[in-house]
Amino acid sequence: MGLFSLATFYTTVNHFKDLPAHGGREVAFVGRSNAGKSSAINTLANHVRLAYVSKTPGRTQHLNFFSLSPNTYLVDLPGYGYAKVPPASKKHWEALLTEYLQKRDELCGLVVIMDVRHPLTELDEAMLDWFAPTNKPVHILLTKADKYSRQQAIQTLTKVRAHLVEFFPHCTVQLFSSLKKQGIEEAEAVIAGWFAAPEEINTDEQLGAEE
Repeated sequence: MGLFSLATFYTTVNHFKDLPAHGGREVAFVGRSNAGKSSAINTLANHVRLAYVSKTPGRTQHLNFFSLSPNTYLVDLPGYGYAKVPPASKKHWEALLTEYLQKRDELCGLVVIMDVRHPLTELDEAMLDWFAPTNKPVHILLTKADKYSRQQAIQTLTKVRAHLVEFFPHCTVQLFSSLKKQGIEEAEAVIAGWFAAPEEINTDEQLGAEE
């Protein structure tokens, strides 16, 4: 059974002060509007409509929390880069996104969704630059990999990975396709490692103390 298979809706938040005090750890998903974020979440969860897939980019304007287990949560964040929304709404959700990503202690890693045909846009790089000072890991899903031949997809993955090694060494990347169910196990393994990290560190510290 996969990490996301028991995902259920937990709560939705429109203000930082209303974030849940659940005592667990969170992984957040973010990306440019129309990059396939909702489809990726639904594919990981094997659930058709866990995250709403809209033909209108920019629909997610709140922080939507999903429970994966008693101590682990997925957070679906507002998309960025879509201009056809009221300026006041855009300003509000950008401020909420900023405060959450910079100040949320429970956040243990960020999954960034990029369309494999248009990776590392200016806004994507701005997001990676801006999040880097948190020292939290980032994993990139190059979605819609089925739109390319395998050779094209691998070439793009290689280029993106080389760029990350040079400019964003805290980031990892993989190919992903919601249509072909490609990349699910790899993504789950990375995120499961983030959730397990504190426990492993505590175990190491205990072993060191015993020695």
